[in-house]
Formats: sequence, structure tokens, C-alpha cells
Amino acid sequence: MDSVEKGAATSVSNPRGRPSRGRPPKLQRNSRGGQGRGVEKPPHLAALILARGGSKGIPLKNIKHLAGVPLIGWVLRAALDSGVFQSVWVSTDHDEIENVAKQFGAQVHRRSSEVSKDSSTSLDAIIEFLNYHNEVDIVGNIQATSPCLHPTDLQKVAEMIREEGYDSVFSVVRRHQFRWSEIQKGVREVTEPLNLNPAKRPRRQDWDGELYENGSFYFAKRHLIEMGYLQGGKMAYYEMRAEHSVDIDVDIDWPIAEQRVLRYGYFGKEKLKEIKLLVCNIDGCLTNGHIYVSGDQKEIISYDVKDAIGISLLKKSGIEVRLISERACSKQTLSSLKLDCKMEVNVSDKLAFVDEWRKEMGLCWKEVAYLGNEVSDEECLKRVGLSGSPADACSTAQKAVGYICKCYGGRGAIREFAEHIFLLMEKVNNSCQK
Repeated sequence: MDSVEKGAATSVSNPRGRPSRGRPPKLQRNSRGGQGRGVEKPPHLAALILARGGSKGIPLKNIKHLAGVPLIGWVLRAALDSGVFQSVWVSTDHDEIENVAKQFGAQVHRRSSEVSKDSSTSLDAIIEFLNYHNEVDIVGNIQATSPCLHPTDLQKVAEMIREEGYDSVFSVVRRHQFRWSEIQKGVREVTEPLNLNPAKRPRRQDWDGELYENGSFYFAKRHLIEMGYLQGGKMAYYEMRAEHSVDIDVDIDWPIAEQRVLRYGYFGKEKLKEIKLLVCNIDGCLTNGHIYVSGDQKEIISYDVKDAIGISLLKKSGIEVRLISERACSKQTLSSLKLDCKMEVNVSDKLAFVDEWRKEMGLCWKEVAYLGNEVSDEECLKRVGLSGSPADACSTAQKAVGYICKCYGGRGAIREFAEHIFLLMEKVNNSCQK
């Protein structure tokens, strides 16, 4: 369900159920045909992602890689590509998070230690941000741990704020869960149903379910935030699709979230195309970069059988695999690996060489994938439709890619990247069938 679902909220609270300050502003039921704004100067809408470095659950969770992308990168990509924000900010107290935020194109607000404590609230950090940014009229507080957020959601909420005159809009998800009253230990009571009649239990398809905050985002105007609220005034909810409602709180959620993101996440403005060619750097991707020399001066290298299987699986699925190296590797040694791949060594300009391969196969760049680990791979990684690097690749290569493997070069990185390609190709095929 992509359409916006709105309704009157029944309570006022800050994110994560924190109590509001003072008496809440008056709530109003939603209606279309909202208030008009002057055309002289549109209100400044700023996206703000709060990303403290001291996460207690998962250390530096906000930049831990999820499906090959730093967690915060998923929401930054959606916010920037939505095109509705005059500015996109990350509020953090940590250098590594700052570097990742800037890498994705966000601006950084260095929050003070006063609002970086375990006891600090989201509202505290947002108010501090506003104190430093008088130009901001509306804040879109986006949760860093919501990796399946899509630009279309943010675009529709921005319209509700700007065009329909809402003071605050927050995200919800519909759930079909029966609730029962809690019984305290040692108390002789019986539990009571809270939202159903046990004698007439409805089927799922006969019940609309209930709306729950999912924490993905809270949009609010400055005057409301300065009063101590993120929800209030003329208030509305925005119902997100259930498959897009992912919130990562504990480590056990991570593998599940990765599968959800690969299936339902947002991968950028340009549509994915089916991959027809994978080019892989030899030293540091196929191998671990170590070179051994025998007594008779012959070069010896090693590779992981998992990677050989990955190459075989790619070829069976119709994807051409080719190997490249800037080093004058021994072709005889490489041939002995029996990978049955076309390879080229002693290549000074990898981009030009890959371009020739692309033209030879009649492909566009979006149909090419590249796995690289060195500075010499950077231009190829930036140019292709799908790029990846091993976990131990140099920082230049990692900054240029869309997917960073968990595995090291020569230790399963190719197999992992192959699995990533297969999952994305499944996504491409599913979208073609719709």
C-alpha cells in the first residue's frame, strides 16, 4: 500500500513513549485542502538523523554495515533522493559517524556532551540543533535504524506539512495483534481482552487491525518543538507499508533485517538492471594479496574454494566473469586455477579495459558489476551499475562502492558478492513481473 493513510491521533507523546513537557497543544482531526503558504519564501524543511556514538545495544550500530551499506546510509540515501529537504543533517558526537555522514552527502551537527548522554532524549538533541540553525522552520527527524525507508514516503509527508497545513506528522504501521491485560506477579487476577471479544474472534481478513508508531520519522514545525513536543497541533499519522517498517534494536534482528532490506530497501534513483558481466580484481579479491615464490622462482598464489564456487554459480546463471590485474601476474599460474575465466594482467588503465569488454559484449554500464579493492579500481567502481569490495579493501575503494562484503579478499568475498548479485537480480525480476 503506497497511498498515504491519515487519521486523528489520540495522544501526544515524544518518540519512544517519552513524556511530553507541559500541556499538549490542541489536536485536530485530519482533513484535505489545508492551509496555503506565502510564495515569497518556502519554509525550510531540514532532515535530521540523530546518531549518537554510544549505542548500548550494538557498538557504533549506526554505521555498522547492513547489506553492505552503513546503516545510516540507507536513510540518508532516501532523504537526499527525496528532493524535499533544503538540508540533510546528521547530529552526532562521534568522528567515524561524521565521516560516513559526509561521505553520503549529509551535513554534520556536532552535538554537545550534554545531549549525548544515555539519559538524553531525542527532543533534547533536536532542540539543540534548532538553537544553532535559525533558518530551519520544520524538522523531519528520521530514525537511523529504519533502513527500508523510501523517498516516496518522505515526499508525501512533506506535502502534508507544506501543502495541507499539518503541524506534525509521524509514521505508523498497521498490525493485527490481539492484546490482553497484564497480570502482576503475586496478584490473583484474571487477564482481560483489550481489543477483541474471545467469543467472536475475527479472522485477520475481517479485521482492520490497529495502528502503532514505528519510529521511522517524526516531522514537526519549529514552534511545536520549541514548546517541547514532536507531536501535536494539527496532527496526522502516515501509514507505512508493513514490509518497509523495519527497526533495528538488537543484534539478533540484523540477519533478518538484511534480508528485508535486500528485498524491500531503496537502492537509488536509477532502476537496477540485470547484471551480465562481473569483473573482479585478482590481487586482493580473488586472492588475499599474498604471493609465495617457490625455490625455482615460480609464483604461487592461493584462493578460496568458496570463491571458485561463486564464480561457477554466476556463470551458470548466465553472468560472464572476467578477471583483471594491474600486476604482471603469471598467466600460467592463473590458468592452473581452472576457473575458466577470461583474464587480463599488467593493465595500467582498468577503466579503459573494462569499457572495451563492455562494448565487446554490447552492454551498458548498468549491466556491469565490479569487485575491487585498490585505488586503481576506484574509477571502475564508480562507473559500473553494481560495485563491491572485500572487507579489507583500502578506504578509497570502500568509499566508492555500493556494497562492502563481510568477507576478506581471497576468503569468500567473491562468493558473498555473487549472493548479493543474485538477490538483487531477484529484485529486478520481481519488479519486471509487476
